[in-house]
Amino acid sequence: MGKTIRLTMAQAVAHFLKKQMTVVDGKRLPIFGGVWAIFGHGNVAGIGEALYQVRDELPTYRAHNEQGMAHAAIAYAKANFRQRFMACTSSIGPGALNMVTAAGVAHVNRIPVLFLPGDIFANRAPDPVLQQIEDFGDGTVSANDAFRPVSRYFDRITRPEQIMTALKRAMQVLTDPLDCGPVTLALCQDVQAEAYDYPESFFDEHVWMTRRPRPDADELANVVALIRASERPVIIAGGGVLYSRATAELTAFAESHGVPVVVSQAGKSAIDERHPLALGSVGVTGTSAANAIAEETDLVIAVGTRCQDFTTGSWALFKNEKFKIVSLNIAAYDALKHNSQPLVADAREGLKTLSAALAGWKAPAALAEKAAKEKRVWMEAADKAMASTNAALPSDAQVIGAVARTIGREQTTTVLCAAGGLPGELHKLWPATAPGSYHMEYGFSCMGYEIAGGLGVKMAHPEREVVVMVGDGSYMMLNSELATSVMLALKLTVVLLDNRGYGCINRLQMETGGANFNNLLKDSRYEVMPEIDFRAHAESMGAIAVKVASIAELETAIVASKGNDRTTVIVIDTDPLITTEAGGHWWDVAVPEVSPRDEVNKARKNYVDARAAQRIG
Repeated sequence: MGKTIRLTMAQAVAHFLKKQMTVVDGKRLPIFGGVWAIFGHGNVAGIGEALYQVRDELPTYRAHNEQGMAHAAIAYAKANFRQRFMACTSSIGPGALNMVTAAGVAHVNRIPVLFLPGDIFANRAPDPVLQQIEDFGDGTVSANDAFRPVSRYFDRITRPEQIMTALKRAMQVLTDPLDCGPVTLALCQDVQAEAYDYPESFFDEHVWMTRRPRPDADELANVVALIRASERPVIIAGGGVLYSRATAELTAFAESHGVPVVVSQAGKSAIDERHPLALGSVGVTGTSAANAIAEETDLVIAVGTRCQDFTTGSWALFKNEKFKIVSLNIAAYDALKHNSQPLVADAREGLKTLSAALAGWKAPAALAEKAAKEKRVWMEAADKAMASTNAALPSDAQVIGAVARTIGREQTTTVLCAAGGLPGELHKLWPATAPGSYHMEYGFSCMGYEIAGGLGVKMAHPEREVVVMVGDGSYMMLNSELATSVMLALKLTVVLLDNRGYGCINRLQMETGGANFNNLLKDSRYEVMPEIDFRAHAESMGAIAVKVASIAELETAIVASKGNDRTTVIVIDTDPLITTEAGGHWWDVAVPEVSPRDEVNKARKNYVDARAAQRIG
């Protein structure tokens, strides 16, 4: 036997994590950017003491909310294109369950994060302990079982030696582009403190490299044949292009073969939107240019996207009878969806190989000409939507225009958002020019991600200007990491749009024939109408805060914020009903089949008519 070192299980976790490395742009770095921790019983004595011992090599950060710190960890990994990530530890019970929503965000978006919640006693001697969830029919269940459906790998550590197998499996999942996603290791609190003679070799430094599978020859031949036969192809670029760091290869492919590029929410910034072949967002929140090309396409070349309903207009966007789809994806699970012709491969390697196999082939010139014409029409509409205004209540688009004009066009700016009406407007209108300059959590569309996510992006790229755009509804759900950003001296610029309620869902409610009910504050059941002073609230958490009364004042405040030394919150009142009319597409939201309201019955008829265009299967 080799040499051993006696450590507690929790100490073994800490020492192992600090030895995991990666290489980014030729530089060797720790793969874990740190650990987020809110301590309580179940992790303070075990993992807390262990993290203290390695605090100089593996930094621990204190947050204010477990969900918030997990969102920050997710955004950190997303901003690093999954090359680096973080861990999160909590107590048992409520602390652990607060992270489950964030685990759902990570799972849907295929983002690596390591969850280390405390768990019940493996020896069961003091059961039931404080905060323990008891299953009356299964003595092995704890609150942490809620992580199972939102984890790519789950394990409960009931003996100290089990952690060796579990951590190696965890690292494989966290670093594998195919399996990538959240890992949960539930650490029984008594086992955290138990010692074991671990092999010293377990703590050897390990460098994790990116695996890049290349296409299968038969799949490649089938895809090449489909592309060569197509007359109106279009590329849909997804988040996989960014995670593979394949943006240059995407642009080169489009240029070599004359194929227009449209983007999903996750794929926005995969191509510089100033490029003549870049038509912007596609689908429900798509530009008129992208959707015009997509409606007529006979072949979608989907690269690194799972083609969810917002991207495909609930599969009613594509109108060409000859329509087919090719899916270049590292995951066969995604590549085989919707009768696609799969090309299972890394996006970067797949694009290079596919382009070489298509040497000499180019889409008909008429396609690029139509794309250019449609883009000109769209850009005129977008400029009109974002133009400055003297209106007392500007639209979301006009606020976006102000941010874009003052700070958004800088190469060192990242704009971040997550839920509500803003993602749709940003998807259409934001001028994404560099990879990672647009950061949207729209796989799970999780309200409350915004400020915590901004913090995670700033941790990943402290040199960047990080602009968080958030509505009052999301701000009220989770704003605590605003204080964390001040404490960590990680400056954010937060533009808070106050439309006094859930404006996006109110509009959807109206579109489906519903009465204005329980979304805007004025339509909700309150004895006293709330008047929330967001400026004062942000200021109370240490931020610099200002409320502006116009687009002109907003632009002045944004310029001034560049010189501020800490997080700045700029509040502006907006209109809850106005959205950009140009672009967009139908979205399948089921309307009641019967109703006493004429508005609902009319909406139902429109819904049935729209569904007739859906491609099923």
